[in-house]
Amino acid sequence: MSTRNPQEAKRRAPRKGGRGATRTVASAPREARQWSLHLSFHWLNRLLILLGGGAVLAAALQGYITLQAIPVERIGVTGKLKHTQTELVQQMVQPALAGGFLNADLGQIREQLEALPWIYEASVRRRWPNSLEIHVIEQLPIARWGQGGFLNHEGVVFQTANADAWNHLPRLEGPEGQQQGMMASYQRLGELLEPLALEVQVLAMDSRGQLSAELSNGIELQLGGDDFRERVQRFGAIYASELAPRADEVARVDLRYQSGLAVAFHEPAQVAGLASE
Repeated sequence: MSTRNPQEAKRRAPRKGGRGATRTVASAPREARQWSLHLSFHWLNRLLILLGGGAVLAAALQGYITLQAIPVERIGVTGKLKHTQTELVQQMVQPALAGGFLNADLGQIREQLEALPWIYEASVRRRWPNSLEIHVIEQLPIARWGQGGFLNHEGVVFQTANADAWNHLPRLEGPEGQQQGMMASYQRLGELLEPLALEVQVLAMDSRGQLSAELSNGIELQLGGDDFRERVQRFGAIYASELAPRADEVARVDLRYQSGLAVAFHEPAQVAGLASE
């Protein structure tokens, strides 16, 4: 058995902290550098995203400001206009358009238009890129009310300076606050008299709520305060059978009875003449 040289054995013996340990120590700075690069790229990506988002917001804000500055170049007015001039509508809305296309207060414009005497309803909308569309529904006068006033189909009172042009409309008179009820009574009475070819010229209500009407042929009807449907039907029957041929002689028909009616005739011309002498 041969004996090795102690010095050779010492050289061949494994050293503490050999190659494996050296690799571990060398890899730590490399991992630190990689982590540092990862963080740098992460913050760089976030910065790029923030910059891109800011650019988009700035562009959107600039576009919004540009749109706000766009003036309204065209105002279109539609609807069946008989009493309201298109030019008047266009002139009225001009002050509300000073701020531009997007800043125009459409609700305010609508309220201003509906405050005009002959406009019942108005709708306003934007039409891209620079137009405004206005649709107008005019008041529909059904009857005169009081001095210079008119009632529309819903019994709402409105005023106009051109009242003389509508003197041919029937006249309704009654206590303030009874407009809608009077309009409903007028429409119901007109329907009941239509088969007789008669129209209502005046419908009046006194302070006690009693209704009276003057017809197109000059006959006055005393209708009372209750539902007058049955009373008018009673008048229709007697009128068609007996009074129509003598309509010129009839002055007044009182229908305020439980059953039946009372007819008052004009005085004969010769009697009236003698009386006047």
